[in-house]
Amino acid sequence: MQLSFFMMPLHSVGRDYPTALDEDIEAFKLADELGFAEGFVGEHYSAEIEQISSPLMFLAHMASQTKRIKLGTGVITLPLYHPVMAAAHIALADHLTRGRLILGIGTGGLGSDFEVFNMENADRTAMMLDSIDIIKKIWTSDPPYDIPGKFWDIKLSKMYWPDLGVGIMPKPLTKPHPPLAVSVSSPYSSSMRMAARHDFMPISANFVASWVVKTHWETYCDEMAKLGKTPDGSKWRVARSIFVADTDEAAARHVKTPGGAFSWYYDYMYQVYERMGAGALLAPFRDTDPATITPELVRDNFVIYGSPETVARKILELREEVGPFGTLMMTSHEWDDKPAMRRSMELLARRVMPAVNAELGDVPAIAV
Repeated sequence: MQLSFFMMPLHSVGRDYPTALDEDIEAFKLADELGFAEGFVGEHYSAEIEQISSPLMFLAHMASQTKRIKLGTGVITLPLYHPVMAAAHIALADHLTRGRLILGIGTGGLGSDFEVFNMENADRTAMMLDSIDIIKKIWTSDPPYDIPGKFWDIKLSKMYWPDLGVGIMPKPLTKPHPPLAVSVSSPYSSSMRMAARHDFMPISANFVASWVVKTHWETYCDEMAKLGKTPDGSKWRVARSIFVADTDEAAARHVKTPGGAFSWYYDYMYQVYERMGAGALLAPFRDTDPATITPELVRDNFVIYGSPETVARKILELREEVGPFGTLMMTSHEWDDKPAMRRSMELLARRVMPAVNAELGDVPAIAV
């Protein structure tokens, strides 16, 4: 099992923007030093707590400050971009990262972003698929272009002067293009079927319960069976909130600290879902009475915490429950206690994951 890093990012309201960015940069650098295989960062335009508006810009900045870690957009919201702009920016980022880019794409997940872009009623899924189809055609062919789409039509012929280099679009360093990933959150999500059909790497979100994550694998397997293909869990990434301390007691104290990073985060998620009228989606178990759901109940059931030995056991139990995911994505939380959060990442990378992989041995990540 690989270990990856996912940063939404999340910072409490009122945090100084430069300080928060410095923390995000330091977390990415630490992940690289500890041997994390991948680091993903999200994209939001209108959230004070998630102030990275361009994951491509952030990852290009991180490229020269890291050595091995692959750098992923988690995700770039394609409906907000003209495909020509997206194709050119992504190609540039792939070169700046020396081919370490993973292209996570999506429809977006923040209502205020949809409102500010006047896209509340848009068919964003159809736009995303139309966009990536056009982008791949730009990357894998040369002008003149006449690429008809459902939402965009791309034409380039009148000003195509190849002897001067005019009209030529940049291509990614990675051929034919960077690996493609898509995020998944709702139960039995259609995004898992999309991932199967389009060969996207699925990423199950950390803010849903394990029973929901299990439905993701079930849905993926069902769609792959329809396609006559064998599901491969090595392509599947599962994000979780994780905190490791030297003892179970120390981990519990940190996670359950009122107003601390984990308490604040799940209180925030609880309020967001409640205001959307979707609080039942945070049910820790299938039969949880929605009336009994509290931020504390969600936190205590969604966070994997404890000593290295306890966390290793919980990760193995999670994999046994939900399906054979090949990559565990540790979700970044605010460094309310910087030494403790750095220590948690170190213990996860150096003690937990070796124990997990020693136990897994050569267990294949395929459906059986």
